[in-house]
Amino acid sequence: MSSSSREAILAAARRTAQAHGYSGLNFRDLADDVGIKAASIYHHFPSKADLGAAVARRYWEDTAAHLESMLAGTSDPVRCLQQYPDIFRKSLESENRMCLCSFMAAEHDDLPEAVKKEVQTFADVNVAWLSRVLSAAALVSSEESERRARAIFAAVAGAQLIARSRSDISLYDALIDSYRVAGLLPA
Repeated sequence: MSSSSREAILAAARRTAQAHGYSGLNFRDLADDVGIKAASIYHHFPSKADLGAAVARRYWEDTAAHLESMLAGTSDPVRCLQQYPDIFRKSLESENRMCLCSFMAAEHDDLPEAVKKEVQTFADVNVAWLSRVLSAAALVSSEESERRARAIFAAVAGAQLIARSRSDISLYDALIDSYRVAGLLPA
């Protein structure tokens, strides 16, 4: 099986997990989506846990790369903080999907340990990036940056959850705007 098949499986698993979570990952449905036999998926992913961990790992790696690219693209850390919610908005724009790791985090008690680890890493990557950018922007003290970063991450993820539950992206935008007015995010 080629690496392009592996990538197609990961892409299909990402879309599925963003819409239905870890519990929605089903080898037969993924095989139909990719156009292969279900047994072929086992070549790259011996178990659902292996697939779930791989797709969550790829998701946080892609997010980390995007965050670093955003930071490299501007010398203004405040601008990066203003753009941060756009990452979560893109999932809503794609058929009202959610951040994959936020969805999986809601399933925490039912996740295999390997998947939990990758989901937690996603949160850690986001909080570390936010903390670093908050410090660079001198918006909070270095002692307060991690606490503020966690608050921003939780608030943005929460706004996405509420907007998804109503299938209303304008609600997401209104919540993000309210965070700016309240001073959680820079205006």
